[in-house]
Amino acid sequence: MPVELSENRHPDSRPVWLIPDGGIGQAGLPEQSVAWAKANGFTGQAGRFLPMPGEGGAVTGAIFGTGSERSGFAPLASGRLARELPAGNWHFETEPERAELALLGLLLGGYVFTRYGKEAWRDIRFAVPKSADLAAAERVAEGCFLARDLVNTPANDMGPDDLEAAAARLAKTHGASIKVTSGERLLADNFPMIHAVGRAGAQAPRLIDMSWGDPGSSKVTLVGKGVCFDTGGLDIKVAASMRQMKKDMGGAANVLGLASMIMSAGLKLRLRVLIPAVENSIAGNAFRPGDILTSRKGLGVEIGNTDAEGRLVLADALSLADEETPEMLIDMATLTGAARVALGPDLAPFFTDDETLASALSRASEATADPLWRMPLWAPYAKDLSSKVTDLGNITSSGFAGSVTAALFLQKFVEKAGSWAHFDIFAWNPADRPHGPAGGEAQAIRAIERVLADRYPA
Repeated sequence: MPVELSENRHPDSRPVWLIPDGGIGQAGLPEQSVAWAKANGFTGQAGRFLPMPGEGGAVTGAIFGTGSERSGFAPLASGRLARELPAGNWHFETEPERAELALLGLLLGGYVFTRYGKEAWRDIRFAVPKSADLAAAERVAEGCFLARDLVNTPANDMGPDDLEAAAARLAKTHGASIKVTSGERLLADNFPMIHAVGRAGAQAPRLIDMSWGDPGSSKVTLVGKGVCFDTGGLDIKVAASMRQMKKDMGGAANVLGLASMIMSAGLKLRLRVLIPAVENSIAGNAFRPGDILTSRKGLGVEIGNTDAEGRLVLADALSLADEETPEMLIDMATLTGAARVALGPDLAPFFTDDETLASALSRASEATADPLWRMPLWAPYAKDLSSKVTDLGNITSSGFAGSVTAALFLQKFVEKAGSWAHFDIFAWNPADRPHGPAGGEAQAIRAIERVLADRYPA
């Protein structure tokens, strides 16, 4: 872990005081520290960090502002401490109001993507608050780091081959089984849309299928969009839109991070992870606008735009998942720009027709500080996915409600699952945030893990 945690306070540990706005005089700080804070204009402003000086210029402690209710202070803002504190041993002198999240924020904020030479943050060692669960925080952070690492890795090192290898490593770590169907075998085994989208890529398209847990337990299946790079296909993206398309496998990265959390926690469920891993590339054999593809489910799909490819590969994987009637089926994908227009990069929309699941996800979102917002599966819009020559089209002609119609498209491939939810995530921080630097991000998986842990406890 970037920040080393300990359940015991080191003898030379230095304190961090958490100060609400206007509370500098009531925080129990030494008199000279109060004077130092006032001299520097520190009142407890949200996110404000101030080191406390000692003899010879040594740092003897630090104060960190938590703001007021109106300032909207984020529970994970403690992540800034991982980048601001000098190396050494530290502890919270003030018990955090939400200690578990304060601890998790520290871990997440210390993340650095080091594969290509960037150095990690300084050596920070922190004592765990009394009311926090160290093992749980580390388990969740590890899953988030896996998702971030996979998204941050460029496509030259994260093609379908590499995504398969990452899944295989995770499976080996937790004693899971893994099966891969690739290349022309996709056609023989009836995954025609996965094959069509990925056949122009330099690496063969494939379906990664991982299973873990007691076969007799409740079945939970995760499906993640694994488009390792998206040119847009023959409906090619403009250069600016293609720049970050290494992250188009963010759904796959996030379901692998979630699977890591589930298996590490030993939840009592039968887990299945399905990842259609492809590159949406351009070549003489690329699928075309106007093509009609027959899906695994048997529905014909007319291609209106080759850049709406994610829903095609997900449809075949969802059909497979649905065939065994899982108790819960969750898919995650960086699917539409419309979701970003509606809610921005921080807030992940989800779609479900299960009211109980929707309520549980909303509660878990608040409890874990993992922002989610339910969007409607507005059935009247499904007619806009019609085709004059086959069962449906992969896009609408209006361009309205793109995230909703994409979810409605996917819903057509789910019939038997007890509950289904679709997450249209961004998987990316456009700028540094306290609990994560700019780049790949884990979204929604902390909230989902909380729902599953409550429903299928270890």
